[in-house]
Amino acid sequence: MVTELFPLTLKGAETSRRGKRLVGPVDLSLDGQGLCVVMGPNGSGKTTLLRLMHGTARLTGGSVTWACDTDVARHHQAFVFQRPVVLRRTVEENLTYPLRLRGTSRKVAQVAARDWAERVGLGPHLTRRAMVLSGGEQQKLAIARALITEPALVFLDEPTASLDGRAMREIEAILLRAKADGTRLILSTHDMGQARRIADEVVFILGGTVQETGPAAAFFDGPKTPQARAFLNGDIVE
Repeated sequence: MVTELFPLTLKGAETSRRGKRLVGPVDLSLDGQGLCVVMGPNGSGKTTLLRLMHGTARLTGGSVTWACDTDVARHHQAFVFQRPVVLRRTVEENLTYPLRLRGTSRKVAQVAARDWAERVGLGPHLTRRAMVLSGGEQQKLAIARALITEPALVFLDEPTASLDGRAMREIEAILLRAKADGTRLILSTHDMGQARRIADEVVFILGGTVQETGPAAAFFDGPKTPQARAFLNGDIVE
């Protein structure tokens, strides 16, 4: 695993579309430890901020830099979408796909696929078509496919937003195991309970700008900004 990706530093970073600024300017620095939760109400810019950091949203101002070359950094990261993206293939073929793209032999890729299927509770479904899995199972598959290449960093865009409570907790357990194994996770959510359960660090975004950052315990116990206090109290913030 590459350890030279971090810090990730944004200086005046922003992205615009058709002349409208969606996010920014953002000044932010993240190190390579733990699980960072990007949180805020719907429409606050969480997804766009993740895409800006990942490099899939066009940078229209400022800079996004890593501790290594940008292409190297992107090679060692993955992105999991809110709606699972799965191939019209079996579970095993979905899991071997990213390894085969990287030149891993079929035999080695199949062993890794079976291992990861067991880790996320999909062991009995290796030969099933991914499209017939439940929503929670598809998200487990998407996360396992992101983790199977042993990335240094995984971005996750509200990965449990459409799941029930049980599936949400199962996904959270997978993520916490990945964190314990040393993978850096940056996850967006508007679910307060989830953020309290899993976050080590919080980035609070509102109206496309970062309002507050810091350790999760400090953020939840004593937010510094009135916007964050209002959000934590369940008030409407704009």
